This record gives sequence, structure tokens and C-alpha cells, in this order.
Amino acid sequence: MKCKVVSLENKAAGEIELDEGVFGVPVRKDLLSRMVNYQLAKKRQGTHKTKTVGEISGTGAKPFRQKGTGRARRGSNRSAQMRGGQTTFGPTPRSHEISMPKKVRRLALKTALSAKQADGKLIILDEAKTSEPKTKPIATALEKLGLTSALIVDSEELDGNLMLATRNIPGIDLLPQMGANVFDILRRDKLVLTRTAVEQLQERLK
Repeated sequence: MKCKVVSLENKAAGEIELDEGVFGVPVRKDLLSRMVNYQLAKKRQGTHKTKTVGEISGTGAKPFRQKGTGRARRGSNRSAQMRGGQTTFGPTPRSHEISMPKKVRRLALKTALSAKQADGKLIILDEAKTSEPKTKPIATALEKLGLTSALIVDSEELDGNLMLATRNIPGIDLLPQMGANVFDILRRDKLVLTRTAVEQLQERLK
């Protein structure tokens, strides 16, 4: 399929051929949902922790004798029912990662790219470069392109000036081609790819 290419100044810059196998696959919401859950689970730190009875400082002596006091028997002041005592079955450090086959992850990325193409929310830029690291000119250019919430994906070598110019603009993210992922694509309204990024993505996902 063919797609129009525009410049950062919103001027026509030719056309590009998009691979049907990357930008034209059927959109599967279940696959996108699985991938987002996979990414968010992987980002979780899993450092939550409560103390068990063996980790709480305190005496190991029996508080009072077993029988004859009229109170419930108790073997430790560090028990769960005591103030400052242990937490029973509390959380311990662990990994929240879930497994997902590599082929399924690749298909999910293709699906996300295809979803943006199908919704008309894919924009192809000739190149994403600017001569000076100033926010105002880039913000104006993005406004002309109708980009208020967008992910811009460029080649492996991101333009340093553009990185500095866009980092203060809310709703605009900039990523290299290898960093393109389902979660970041879906969390922004528009997806902006450069010519180079399209070629590298197609080569990577073909």
C-alpha cells in the first residue's frame, strides 16, 4: 500500500510503499491487550516486602506461662496478632513478569502499527531533524501537523537537537526504531514514523 510522505513543515514530500505484512495485518484487540499487560507487568519492581516472625527484633522468651493466667496461650510477642508483630502471608520480593512468545510479541507490534494505519493515524515524515534545539519552532511545526498527542519514531540515530526541542512538549514522545513498542504506540493518539524508521521496521518485522 502507498502512503503520503510530508515534511516537518507539513509540505508534500512524495510517497512511500508500506509492506502489507507489517502495516496491513488484521487488528486483534486481544493481542494488543496481552502485550500491554506483558509490558506493564515487566515494568513492575516487585520490591514489596513485609517482615516474617524471624525478621522482627525482640525476645524469643515466652511472654507468660501456658496455663493458669486466664489469658489465651501465647508463645511470642512477635506473633501476628500482636502490635508490631509479623505479617502472615505478606508480600515478598518477586518478579511480576509473564511469559509471551517472541513470535506473538512481533505480531502484536505489527498489529499496533496496522491499527494506526487503519484508523488513519499514521503519519510518515521525510525526516525528523531540526537545525537548532529550540522548543517553540518545533511546537509550532507539530501544531501545524495536528500533533498534540503523538509518538515520533526515527532511525537508530536520533537527532540531538530534536530530542532537546521536544522533551518539554507534553504529549510528544520521541523513540528510536528499536525502542518502538506496543504500549507507547497505543498510549498516544498519532504515530509518526520517518522514512528511515519505516524501512528499518519493515526489515526488522518482515
